[in-house]
Amino acid sequence: MNTHRIRVGIDVGGTFTDAVAVDATTLELLGQVKVPTSHHHEDGVAHGIVEALDRLLEQTGCAPADVAFLAHGTTQATNALLEGDVATVGLIGIGTGPAAVLTRRLASFGKLELAPGKRLPLVYAHVTDPQDTAAVRSAVEQLKGEGAQVLVASQPFSVDRPEGEQSVLDAARPYGLPMTAAHEITSLYGLHKRTRTAVVNAAILPRMLATADLVDASITKAGVTAPLMVMRCDGGVMALGEMRRRPLLTVLSGPAAGVAGALMQERVSEGVFLETGGTSTDISVVRRGKVAVRHATILGKTSYLSALDVRTVGVGGGSMVRIGEGRVTGVGPRSAHIAGLPYACFASPDQLRDAKVDTVRPMDGDPADYAVLDAAGGRFAVTMTCAANALGRVPEGDFAHCDPESARAAIAPLAAMLGTDVATAATRILDAGIAQVKTVVDAMIRDYRLDKDTAVLVGGGGGAASVTPHLARTSGMEGRIARHNEVISPIGVALALVREQVERIVPGATQEQILAVRAEAERAVVAQGAAAEGVEVEVTVDPQTNTVRAVATGATELRTQDRSHRADDTERLRAAAASLKTDPAAVQVLAGTAAHTVYGTETRRRLRPTRRPIRIVDVDGVVRHHAADARVETTTVAGAPEVLARLVGESTSYGDGGVRAPALRLLLGSRIADLSGVLDPQPLLALARSELRARAADEPVVAVLEVRS
Repeated sequence: MNTHRIRVGIDVGGTFTDAVAVDATTLELLGQVKVPTSHHHEDGVAHGIVEALDRLLEQTGCAPADVAFLAHGTTQATNALLEGDVATVGLIGIGTGPAAVLTRRLASFGKLELAPGKRLPLVYAHVTDPQDTAAVRSAVEQLKGEGAQVLVASQPFSVDRPEGEQSVLDAARPYGLPMTAAHEITSLYGLHKRTRTAVVNAAILPRMLATADLVDASITKAGVTAPLMVMRCDGGVMALGEMRRRPLLTVLSGPAAGVAGALMQERVSEGVFLETGGTSTDISVVRRGKVAVRHATILGKTSYLSALDVRTVGVGGGSMVRIGEGRVTGVGPRSAHIAGLPYACFASPDQLRDAKVDTVRPMDGDPADYAVLDAAGGRFAVTMTCAANALGRVPEGDFAHCDPESARAAIAPLAAMLGTDVATAATRILDAGIAQVKTVVDAMIRDYRLDKDTAVLVGGGGGAASVTPHLARTSGMEGRIARHNEVISPIGVALALVREQVERIVPGATQEQILAVRAEAERAVVAQGAAAEGVEVEVTVDPQTNTVRAVATGATELRTQDRSHRADDTERLRAAAASLKTDPAAVQVLAGTAAHTVYGTETRRRLRPTRRPIRIVDVDGVVRHHAADARVETTTVAGAPEVLARLVGESTSYGDGGVRAPALRLLLGSRIADLSGVLDPQPLLALARSELRARAADEPVVAVLEVRS
């Protein structure tokens, strides 16, 4: 039943600002609008955000009070770095003796190149005693005199001893400059990388603060009482206050919004998400129901910013065809948009009358081999979208769909020149275009060890139909275009969960230290508005780097979706059987909770142990986890500690590589508690006990274990 409460997602792009309204109960798309991004308005992009919100409320007939959740994603931080539009950073290094030598070297960050001919503006001052208020203020005055607009304090080992950096900020506070300390940005060791990450964060801080204040004030003035959230680069959202502290987390958040939409709307468990625009395709991975993240490279250097692992290929729906020696030689990287030409397939047959193939240079310095049609209606670009429409790959109602007759007329002159038919010419165009995409997709499948038999390709963005369907055909993988693919990014913003990641380097971490990192991550998302009872925390302990990482996610409000579309037993069994690639009659129900069912089968192999692959399927019929060989056991909260101790003890391996506990997941209530990131049996069991805390003794618990070789 519709509650008339809506979740609003707004994606601020370089050219347009897209906004969607999603029913807070059923998650149905209720409305969508597009307005020009207001870069040059006196209120900046805030004006476009409010304009988009106003139009959206008018379109859906909702009032500001009906907005239950409001979040926006923005390319502003990314664009600021790419364009070199940043503030001058005043860096205060702290230390004496050898520490002073290390911190003085940080002044070299002024050589970081932001854009061709533009370097990061940085001035440096040094203090030996952070408790000497007079010395700190003298350093601040020196930096202000040299043009500093924002301050960063950095000291060796501040991860363990943050008092020095904090004292510098306290002493500098009366000067009214935005400030940050290196230890506030990350708790990982590595003075150089930690400070560089903090400096880049500070460089965009003043501009992002101004925007945050304008957006916040404008939304409040519009009558929206829901807290404003901002998209992060790792696929979650954060409170506005957190964005004010760490605006760098919004860098690369554009691609993250799209994959968040695929996760939440398309319910992808394992696969590759391809967001295709007019010029390029962003490729990212979903593994075991989570986005793949890594430390991002910013300004050519690795950072401590955990961001979506996104790889971009210069092929999109508008990419132009290249020809030579009577054949298709390639596609892109130039697009019809860059060349300033309309797509040939969107012209009428009459406009394409008497069309002849010619070649052009889209931009000075480009090779003159990009195919165009000179016809009665003018000059048109031959694109990937033209080829996809000519082959009937673009479904009706899709953003990029056109009249098939026009699409075939757009390809026909090129086909005649190539000495073939329209279908073959169109196929050759798509083959050339997706070749580059396929290379990257194959690499990411290898990097993340995805199972090609179960992984799915999901296409998003306005140009999705020009890449994903053909890639699926040529690779043999399952593929589909996301619903509402042209607005998948703002949908992702609207549906995203609050996310926080806490990392600590703790040599020989004890159970108590691991649990403390977990608790810190959980508190962080709750502080930003996540409902405490729905928070999930994934903990990973890397014994090679001594890194303890906790990633917490939670919804700002617990949603009870419309149950009318829930899958029945037969549908869930079929989904499991299809994923297991076996007959439903060979699949058994092994265990279950109210929210999840575990299905399994057996794979007998000659002279090798029998394997028992399993699939965990949720109430919507979506496969949430799959394992090639797993052990499943049901118990209760009261009996779980003893049962888990026995199971972990029996499944732990010992060898030259050390102790390796099994990958453990617990099905509890509506959740899958993923504890697979912990290799040591004792901390693993401690984390399991923490998941069971405060639950009823008779509540069922399903343990799923995978033995590590």
